[in-house]
Order: sequence, then structure tokens, then C-alpha cells
Amino acid sequence: MFEFHADKKRYFDIQAENAAEYVIPFIEAAFPIQPGMRVLEIGCAEGGVLKVFIDKGCTGIGVEMDEPRLVLARDFLQKEINEGKIRFISKDIYQVDLDADFKGGFDIIVLKDVIEHIHDQAILIGWMKKFLRPEGVVFFGFPPWQMPFGGHQQICQKKWLASLPYYHLLPAGLYKWILKNNKEPWEHLLEIKETGISIERFEKIVKKNDYRIIRNTHFLINPIYKYKFGWKARKQLGMIRAIPVLRNFFTTCVYYLIQSNEQR
Repeated sequence: MFEFHADKKRYFDIQAENAAEYVIPFIEAAFPIQPGMRVLEIGCAEGGVLKVFIDKGCTGIGVEMDEPRLVLARDFLQKEINEGKIRFISKDIYQVDLDADFKGGFDIIVLKDVIEHIHDQAILIGWMKKFLRPEGVVFFGFPPWQMPFGGHQQICQKKWLASLPYYHLLPAGLYKWILKNNKEPWEHLLEIKETGISIERFEKIVKKNDYRIIRNTHFLINPIYKYKFGWKARKQLGMIRAIPVLRNFFTTCVYYLIQSNEQR
């Protein structure tokens, strides 16, 4: 199994490979990606996902709060930056100046493994319409909160805690006690507990903000697990997918592509 996040360049390459194999085809099944399109990635990390869009002739902006990750992004994508194809902004997405920082709208907005970390998710999803071009789309990829490792407890240092499923669903006080007494990053993990999102809540936010879902796929086995565990991606069984609430516990990843109803 690859030690995720340990080798930053390999992690960058994995994100690019995964995006090329799964994210791009998912989007293009409903929305062909054309050269010259503008792409925004919120929470772009080292820029691996965004690179694939650049390779298809798009121009891109990556927004990321963690400046050390952008140091690596600028190193890995120096050529593309010098060519004016991509640039990075080190800010909280809520602090971005739409005119000064973005200088126009986007055809595609990408949030991959990000929305589950965002506070005020409904506000962000509604606000994104301001910088989404007419007919533009937003891609989301995220793990439902109730899935076995939806609390991101795999980042724990102790192997038994990193490999123990579902205990992030315990009451907050007990969850904090377990993490704190084992000297794990309890503040970060509790924050994820606060922001974790279910399939039903996500779809409700989308509808409330007057978007429509134009495509979605639920995965029993997350495509990224190919690199984490050597497991082949598998779509969720139709029978499980059809059962609200329960499906969250057995769906390790979902992809959604949405579009504003105002842009019809």
C-alpha cells in the first residue's frame, strides 16, 4: 500500500492520474471540456487535479489555504505558471476578491475531497453562482460522512485507530476523549466531524440553491483506493444506492456534477 501524503510528488502524480482516469471522463459524459475553458479548483492542494485540465488546453486557478502545499504546486507546475496557463491563490475561499483574484467567471469549478472540510457549505454552494459562467458546471467528489472512514481517522498515528471504522460516529465527547487520550490530532478530526456531509444533505443544499444535478455516480470502492490499498474502483450496488441514509454507511465516495437552473 502506498503511504499516502508521505511522498508529495507521488501524491501529486496520483491525483493527476486519478483525475485523468475518473474525474475527466465523469465530467465529459455530460459536459465536453474544450480548450480555452477556465477552471477553478477550490482546495487544490499541490495542483495534481488541476494539471489534468491544463493538459486538455484549459486555463486554471487553484485556491488553497495551506501555503506550504502551494509552494509544492508552484514547483511541480512551474512550466505551466510561466506559460500563463495556471496560477495559485493562497486564501480562504470566503476571503477571495472575485474581481481582483478571479478576473472573470469559470466554465468548470472543481471541489474534490474538499466540501466535507468546508464550514457553511450551503453558503459556499450558493455563492459560487457569482463566478460560474452561463452553462458552467460544478464538480464535487467527496466521501459521505457516515462511511467507514468518513471522519478521516486514517490520518491517526496509531494503527489501530487509523484502521478502525465507524468510531467517528460516536458522540463528540467520547470521540474527543479517545483521540485526545491517544495523542491524536483531535481538534482537526473534531472539525471534520462538524463539517462532514451526507448524500441527502448535499442533494438538499443543491436543490435549495436552485441547482440541478446533471450527473452523479456513487462508489462502493472509491477510485483513489487503487493507490491506497490496491483495490479496483467499483460503483455502488443499485439496491444500496436506492436506500436513503443507509447508503451513506456503505458508499465510500460520490461524484456529482451540478448546474444552476438560472443558466438554462
